[in-house]
Amino acid sequence: MPATYSFREKSRSFAYLFVLLVLVWLAFTSSFRLQEVTIGIFISLILAIVISREYLKLGLPPLSIKRIVFLLIYILVLFKEIVKANFDVAYRVVHPKMPIKPGIVIIKTDLKSDIAKMILANSITLTPGTFTLDILGDKLLIHWINVKAENIDEATKIIGERFEKYLRVIFA
Repeated sequence: MPATYSFREKSRSFAYLFVLLVLVWLAFTSSFRLQEVTIGIFISLILAIVISREYLKLGLPPLSIKRIVFLLIYILVLFKEIVKANFDVAYRVVHPKMPIKPGIVIIKTDLKSDIAKMILANSITLTPGTFTLDILGDKLLIHWINVKAENIDEATKIIGERFEKYLRVIFA
């Protein structure tokens, strides 16, 4: 993580944040009236100035179109996995025999930054039926409601890979 950022990185981070904030403003207001668009641009400009500086201080990778696209895809995948896991857990709860096989498994991650590992751990925890207990270097300790694989590689593929493939691009 570089301690100082070039003018290009700062400018690019600011520009992407500004455009993203304006688009979010337009999506939430659903209006293209001059007064509302002007206010949205002004608020987005102020926020982009403040957030872009803080964003760079966090040591996160500089924003790019590719990272933003993968972040949006990641959010959709996370939402889909949360919905699927909710149905799976609900099925197990209402099933007369309650088919569960709880246990603790270890998965491995290729992510290098602490924030990327934290986001992976939180994503796993947000999906019902799994809970991240700890992060130990490149391994995550996971409580799983229905253990399908005890092998590290298989458990990693089932639990972590669905999120990690997007996080690798976002935090590369």
